[in-house]
Amino acid sequence: MTKILLLDTRYLIPISNNMSATTMNLTLKVWRQKNAQTAGKFETYKADGISPDMSFLEMLDVVNESLILKKEEPIHFDHDCREGICGMCSLYINGHPHGPKRAITTCQLHMRTFHDGQTITIEPWRAAAFPVIKDLAVDRSAFDRIQQAGGYISVNTGGVPDANVIPIPKVIADEAFNSATCIGCGACVAACKNASAMLFVSAKVSQLGMLPQGQPERYSRAQSMVAQMDSEGFGNCTNTGACEAECPKEITLTNIARMNNDYFSAKFFHEEHANENNG
Repeated sequence: MTKILLLDTRYLIPISNNMSATTMNLTLKVWRQKNAQTAGKFETYKADGISPDMSFLEMLDVVNESLILKKEEPIHFDHDCREGICGMCSLYINGHPHGPKRAITTCQLHMRTFHDGQTITIEPWRAAAFPVIKDLAVDRSAFDRIQQAGGYISVNTGGVPDANVIPIPKVIADEAFNSATCIGCGACVAACKNASAMLFVSAKVSQLGMLPQGQPERYSRAQSMVAQMDSEGFGNCTNTGACEAECPKEITLTNIARMNNDYFSAKFFHEEHANENNG
């Protein structure tokens, strides 16, 4: 006996304008550079048959596959988790860090943001403190050295105390958590006309300095991390707010004000205490 499966069309979902069944053909202007010592330039590539449901990095994967098949050098770019957590992806897309969408990283940017036939310009982070490794990949180890300068706390060895032993007001805990969401991607530096790292540094200072466990190094931390930031060659903050606007984790300028308060408090009132912690 032949069985016939009937399809109930009442439960079919029509394709909307946001769920296009077609693919896109795009033109990419990609910055290519062998290393930090050589001059770079834009190269033009075609990205054909791109699904709107692809992520931006998946689109670059497709382009690289075609380049490899043609025995050409693939485009180098940073990536890791592809879930907006690690902070590795770092592309300057059409004049914006991580692209035109707000509060997302490059790996969370989907191709439906663009339209068929569009030209997309892709650059690396532009900052003296972030030298180009190759193409779109940059060296962000300056952030690691800033962290090493003061991004730690002192703790007594022994048994771990219960979490409820140290009561922390919820408003402070929430603010510290918000600061801790910084993923260190460097979009704030790329967005700033001065290539300032103040938003990144202040988020790390606030993350630790607002909690009881971070109090012993609170003032020396601000001095040490700012000093390291300056030595790495980052620019000064002029309060234009571009860093806050482009930050994928929406870190606020309040952190910069908080760090400035700790920094100048250390300079004027806690200098001796801060020097003891540094020594």
